[in-house]
Amino acid sequence: MGIMKRVRDITIATLNDRLEHAQDPLRVIDGFLAEMANAIRQTEALYRQCAAHTASMRSQYLAAESLADKRERQAMTALKAGEDGIARAALAEKVLEDEKKEGFRNLYEQSRLSTMELQEQLNALQRDYQEAYHKRQYYLARVETLRLQQQLTERSRQYGTHSGGVWFDRLEDRIRDMEFEAATLRDVRNGTSAGSVYAARNENDGVDQALAEMKRKLEESEGMR
Repeated sequence: MGIMKRVRDITIATLNDRLEHAQDPLRVIDGFLAEMANAIRQTEALYRQCAAHTASMRSQYLAAESLADKRERQAMTALKAGEDGIARAALAEKVLEDEKKEGFRNLYEQSRLSTMELQEQLNALQRDYQEAYHKRQYYLARVETLRLQQQLTERSRQYGTHSGGVWFDRLEDRIRDMEFEAATLRDVRNGTSAGSVYAARNENDGVDQALAEMKRKLEESEGMR
């Protein structure tokens, strides 16, 4: 009956209790599945033995019943023929077969009920195994999701979303420098330096200011007339 006690002890409730205090749910579930698989194998072996025993009891019960019926028919035939001695012997054997029949019938019923109970426990074990397996798949998916999220966080820390903008800003500055250098070289080739351009720009600014001053004085003089 050791296997029966183990079957009762290995339940999903037991697994849930273990998971509540587990730091590594997958390891707990894997251990539970290993225990349950072993219990299922032992239960299946015991079930086959019980089923074979039940079939044997049934066969002997039916054989005794058949022989008892046969001896009863023989006794009736002998009695009709006036062979009382043969009829008595046949009836004596019938009584023995009836006793055997009842004995084997009782054993068959007990074995049949035990086999049915064992079948139910085996079915429950298999259902619990499937439920535990699905729990494992669920926890495995959660662990994988967590692992990927951690990788994403680490990658974001190393290559944050802002770093792309900084890189493009640096690239823009570099391109502008290259464009300025190219423009300067072009001006030099055309005989105009950056300094002369700057001087010409300052000269034009002075002319504009002088012209504005003359216009102002002209307007004042006309206003005095």
